Amino acid sequence: MSEDINNNNNDDKDYEDVCFICRRPESKAGKMIHIPNNICICSDCMQKTFNSMGNINLSGFQGMPYMDMFSGGVGNMQENVPKRQKLKKKKPGTGKKKVQQEELFDIKHLPAPHIIKGRLDEYVVGQEHAKKVMSVAVYNHYKRVLTDNLEQDDIEIEKSNMLMTGPTGCGKTYLVKTLAKILQVPLAITDATSLTEAGYIGDDVESVLSKLLAAAGNDVEKAEHGIIFIDEIDKIAKKRNTNSRDVSGESVQQGLLKLLEGSDVEVPVGAGSKNAMVPLTTINTRNILFICGGAFPGLDKIIKNRLNKQSSIGFNAELKDKYDKDDNLLQKVTTEDLREFGMIPEFLGRLPVVFALQAMTEDMLIQILTQPKNAILKQYKKLLALDEVDLVFDDNAVRTVAKKAIEKKTGARALRAVIEEFMLDIMYEIPKDDLIGRVIITEDYINNCGAPMIEMRGSGEATILTQRNIPELDGTGSSVSV
Repeated sequence: MSEDINNNNNDDKDYEDVCFICRRPESKAGKMIHIPNNICICSDCMQKTFNSMGNINLSGFQGMPYMDMFSGGVGNMQENVPKRQKLKKKKPGTGKKKVQQEELFDIKHLPAPHIIKGRLDEYVVGQEHAKKVMSVAVYNHYKRVLTDNLEQDDIEIEKSNMLMTGPTGCGKTYLVKTLAKILQVPLAITDATSLTEAGYIGDDVESVLSKLLAAAGNDVEKAEHGIIFIDEIDKIAKKRNTNSRDVSGESVQQGLLKLLEGSDVEVPVGAGSKNAMVPLTTINTRNILFICGGAFPGLDKIIKNRLNKQSSIGFNAELKDKYDKDDNLLQKVTTEDLREFGMIPEFLGRLPVVFALQAMTEDMLIQILTQPKNAILKQYKKLLALDEVDLVFDDNAVRTVAKKAIEKKTGARALRAVIEEFMLDIMYEIPKDDLIGRVIITEDYINNCGAPMIEMRGSGEATILTQRNIPELDGTGSSVSV
C-alpha cells in the first residue's frame, strides 16, 4: 500500500496542474488553488470569479459570467473536468542540448578578451576594431558584475554601455547575436521604432526588459546579468521643426535614462504591457549591459560639414570634396555630431563607449561568402549535398557576386539577394536529373552570358549540359550544344 502511494507521488512530480477555466498550466498561470472534486483554478481566474460575485444585481439576478460553469451542479461540473487535469513537465534535453547546458556562461570563468575576439573571428569577417572594443567592454562588464557580488572594497566600477554606428548591412545585429551565443547569456533584441512615451499607443520602455526576462525563462537573477540590444536607436532622435509633442523621439530617450543608468523597474511577467491581470516583478538594471546600434542616415553629412569648416584658403588648405567619397566617414563621429543629429546629452552620457563599423568592401564581401562557419556559399553547398550534388563556385564568379552586391548598396544583405537570383533555376532543375554529380558556377552564368558547367556521374570531364535537358540554366535564352 505504501509503495502505491509513493508511486503516485512520483507520478505527480512529473506532471503540473492545469487551470480548470483557462486551461493554462501551472508554469504559465502560477500556483494553483485546489478545490473539491479534484479541480485546480489559477489565481487570475479565481479573482475574476470573485469579481463576478461582487457584481450581482440583487433586484434582477442575471447570473455570474465566471460562475456559469458551476450553474449545472456538481454532476455537470464533474463532466467538464478533464480526464487528466495535469500536463507533462518538460524534462531537460539530452545529447547535444545537454552538453550546451553544461557549458553555460560562468562569471567566475570569464574568457579573456582575446579569446572572445577569436571566437568572433570564426563568424564575423573584418570589423577588427569593433570586435576588439566589444570584447574588452563585455569582459570589463562581467568583471564588474563579479566584483559587485564579492564586495571586496568600497570602489564601485561604473557600467560601460555601448553605442555602435555603421551603414546598413555592416553586421551590427549579427555581431551582438554572435557575442551572446558565445557567452551563453540571455539576449533581448528590440527595435526602438515601436517605443513611445508611457501612456501612448506603442510599447513602453519597460518592454525591452520584458523581452529579456522572457529570454531568461522568467528567471530574474539570470535576466539581471543579460544583454539588451536596442536596434534602430537613431529613430528616436529629436524631431526637428515640430510643434507637437515628441512622444516617439526625445521622450523615449528620457524614458531610457533610468534603464541605462541602473534602477529597480517593475516589469510584467509574460506580457508586453502592464495591466491589472498580469503579475509584476522587479528587475534591477544595474548589471544589464545595454548595446545601442543604428545606421544614422544623414550623420555623414553632419560629420562632413564639421570637417569642412576646418578647411581654409591657401596651398595647404583641404579641399571641400575630400570626404565626398569616404565610405568610412562614420568612424570620425564625435559626441557633438550625435547631439546635432538629435540625441540628447543625458542619453549620450550613459553610453560612454562609442564606435563605428566599417562599410563593406569587395574583399570583405568575398570573405563573407566563403570564410565564416555559416558562410552563404557553404549553406548552398550543403543544400545540394543533400541531393548528392557537389556545388562549386569559380573564383571569378565569387568576385562577380561581390561586385553586384556592392551596386545594391545594402551591405552584406545584398549577397543573398544576388545569389538567390541565379541559384533559383539551379535549385529547381538540378534535382530532376539523378545523373548530375557536380555543378560549377561560372562568371558567365552570373552575368547572364552562359550556363553553368555540369559534370555527370561517372565522367571525369565537366561539360555544358544541353538546353533541352535543363532549359532554364542558359541565361542567353539560346540553346547550348555539348
